[in-house]
Amino acid sequence: PPVMLVELLFQAACVSLFLPGGQGRVYPGRKKPASFAVERRRVGPHVCFSGFGSGCCPGWMLSPGSGQCTLPLCSFGCGSGLCIAPNLCSCPDGEQGITCPEPLGTCGEYGCDLSCNHGGCQEVARVCPLGFSMVETANGVRCTDIDECLSAACEGLCVNTEGGFVCECGPGMQLSADRHSCQDTDECLATPCQHRCKNSIGSYRCSCRPGYHLHGNRHSCV
Repeated sequence: PPVMLVELLFQAACVSLFLPGGQGRVYPGRKKPASFAVERRRVGPHVCFSGFGSGCCPGWMLSPGSGQCTLPLCSFGCGSGLCIAPNLCSCPDGEQGITCPEPLGTCGEYGCDLSCNHGGCQEVARVCPLGFSMVETANGVRCTDIDECLSAACEGLCVNTEGGFVCECGPGMQLSADRHSCQDTDECLATPCQHRCKNSIGSYRCSCRPGYHLHGNRHSCV
């Protein structure tokens, strides 16, 4: 593989060495020309440098063919898929993720509900997250979102969300503290009328004092 040569100069005198047992023997040092050390620094993509040298950056390893840091690492394995980037798998079904689901084995269509133990099937507990239910599909068992609005007790409008639901109220109404029922908003508190305001369920009505009549904007008196 391509390398970059860096020359580092080291020079030092020999130190005195002593034999054990009382009497020592000194080996005098002899000056030699300065020695040179050559450090091989790796180059190419995904190479990280430190005070100890160079090597592949985290998530990458040497490719056997080129000797460069171009082979990504997937910590969880990709199964039948391909590791295309650090901790990113390209799966046979076209999806991408940190790992790929195992293909259906001899346990049949319940591949994600059962595991095979030396040819025999062994039941494994599998629980879907809150707001999801387990259903059978052509590709095995999957967790799908439950439409809570089919049974939710929303007084106003029910909006289904992934793993839950939200209740909403119409104009002139606001959601109560129980997050299910709706209560009227007293619009008259904001004094939208010039003279008189009468609140009603979900709305309000303006009126004028004697001698005045309501303007076309339904708020002012003239």
